[in-house]
Amino acid sequence: MDITSVVALLGGISVGAFGLYTILKLTGQKQMLSAEKEADKIIQRAKGQVAKIERDANQRAKDFEIRARKNVEVEIRKEKQRVTATEQQLKEREAKIERDAKRKEDQLAAKTRELEEQGERMTVSEKRLGEMEQKSHQAISELELKLQSVANMTAQQAKDELLGTLTEDAQKEMASRIAQIEEETVAEASKRARRILATAVARYASEVATERTVSSIPLTGEEMKGKIIGREGRNIRALEAACGVDLIIDETPETVIISSFDPVRREIARKALERLMEDGRVHPARIEEVVEKVKSEIFNLMREDGEKVCFELGVHNVNPNVIKILGGLRFRQGEGQNMLAYSQEVSSLAGLIAVELGADEKLARRAALLHAIGRGLDHTYEGSYSQAGAEFLKKNGEKDDIVHAVRAHTDEVKLETTLAHIVQSAYNLARSRPGARRANLDTFIKRLSDLESVANSFDGVARSYAIQSGKDIRVIVDSGRVTDDQASMLSRDIARKIERELSYTGQVRVAVVRETRIVEHAR
Repeated sequence: MDITSVVALLGGISVGAFGLYTILKLTGQKQMLSAEKEADKIIQRAKGQVAKIERDANQRAKDFEIRARKNVEVEIRKEKQRVTATEQQLKEREAKIERDAKRKEDQLAAKTRELEEQGERMTVSEKRLGEMEQKSHQAISELELKLQSVANMTAQQAKDELLGTLTEDAQKEMASRIAQIEEETVAEASKRARRILATAVARYASEVATERTVSSIPLTGEEMKGKIIGREGRNIRALEAACGVDLIIDETPETVIISSFDPVRREIARKALERLMEDGRVHPARIEEVVEKVKSEIFNLMREDGEKVCFELGVHNVNPNVIKILGGLRFRQGEGQNMLAYSQEVSSLAGLIAVELGADEKLARRAALLHAIGRGLDHTYEGSYSQAGAEFLKKNGEKDDIVHAVRAHTDEVKLETTLAHIVQSAYNLARSRPGARRANLDTFIKRLSDLESVANSFDGVARSYAIQSGKDIRVIVDSGRVTDDQASMLSRDIARKIERELSYTGQVRVAVVRETRIVEHAR
């Protein structure tokens, strides 16, 4: 491209640019004019709207003012109505209070009048009462004078005589009662002393022998007697030392008497002696061998008996030492009963009582079964059998509730648990049930005879009959020698003499029968 062309092109571009600028400038002026006109129009419209808004605002303000004024007037009217209603209520309440006050004033006035009338009546009554009291004192004085004139003594003398009579009767009754209490105390103390001594003797082996502490074995001959004694008494000493008993041979012909307060020792000695007599070989070494074998058998038997009883009663997890002592109760007697069977009976009763009370039946059976365990212990355990048994069970892992029940069943300590009450109740039931304490026929007949003898010893008694196992005695008196009043006194005298002279349980009913027959013959 040549320079001319370039210059021409640049010139064209310049002319075109200037023309474009001129056109744009002219066009912008026109737009500005139109914009100014449009702005004036907008301003005019805005001014019109502002005026309209001002007019609307003024109108709304006037309307709001009118409505507020109306609302205030309405509130004022309502408040006036409430004040009027409150004033009306106050007036009605004042009227009601005035009416109530007037009514109460009327009632008070009526009560006052009534009280005044009652006061007047009381005044009259007091006057009449005073007059009557005066008259009664006068009448009493006249009666006292008449009584003194009839009795030939003054009132004070009559009082003294009556007081003396009453004092004398009271002293007689008091002396009789004191004597009765002393006799009952002595009798009860004697019973308790015998029981305590029997229990103590059963647990302590000494050289005192009774009919319940010996066993006897017949000898096969004089030769066997010599074997048992041995040279210079060595065999009998060995047997006594091995078994812990006393052997008496010379007092009863052809009989060996085994004496010991421990029934287990007596049983061991009896079985050992029987086996020695069967074997025929009697010397110290053989005696020790047989005694040890018998001891092992007896102890195994005691353990088996204890386990059997525990199994039958559902008592489990018992210490072997306790089972051994429990089984040993089969060799002990208490109040005519085998102690093992008795303990089993108490356990069954305790279980039944626990079921009825909703208590733990197994725990009750366990405690009741072990309550007499102390009777199987020897004298090395201190205290009564219940205390010794409780300490023994405590050492062998029994629970505190069971230990307390065993300790408290004889009332030596206060009963603190339901289990203790259950065991004591079962213990008392087993001791007092019919047949628990067996008495022989001779003792029973003697008791009836003694009752009849006491009744027959009184003057005027024709016949007497002891019935109801000695709980009732019927006394028939001679109606010609005993009156009705004397029959009443006779029953009391017989009862008192029975209390003094006889020993019995429970009470004895004395019935005096007096028959009066009136016979007339018609001819």
